[in-house]
Amino acid sequence: MTTLNYLPSVKPSAIAVGAIFTHTASLGILAPVFGDTYHRAQAANSKEEFFKSRETAGAAAAWGSSLVGSAVQTYGVAALINATGTLSYKGAAYLGSLVFMASAAPSFISQIFTERRPIDTVAVGAVSRVFETVGLSLFLTWWGTRTNPFA
Repeated sequence: MTTLNYLPSVKPSAIAVGAIFTHTASLGILAPVFGDTYHRAQAANSKEEFFKSRETAGAAAAWGSSLVGSAVQTYGVAALINATGTLSYKGAAYLGSLVFMASAAPSFISQIFTERRPIDTVAVGAVSRVFETVGLSLFLTWWGTRTNPFA
């Protein structure tokens, strides 16, 4: 028996729409990168010059890795929803909060107390991560994650 048999099945449409949901939330953080790239495109003399630039390659790599990361995160949250049997929005909110606390909260605490970053900067990142965890859990619960809802 292969290891893949142990991974919970998740409805493919849930992964697709969840990845779009998460990717959209993470674009709030990546927007400055794309904004700078857009302004450079306007300043470039030609399309060819813009597409050959290092900034364009970096922005494309950031966008692509963010999309792939969003799909992987969506699968993980959907698999947890299925594995825990979460059916209610309240349960999904708890599950999303646990995912947030496990994955993002330590870095935000470090940013505030150790790195002494401005609170508004940390808050923007925290809000984005809450959408990516709690919001994603609620959205996936609404959409449905089980390949066979009667199983």
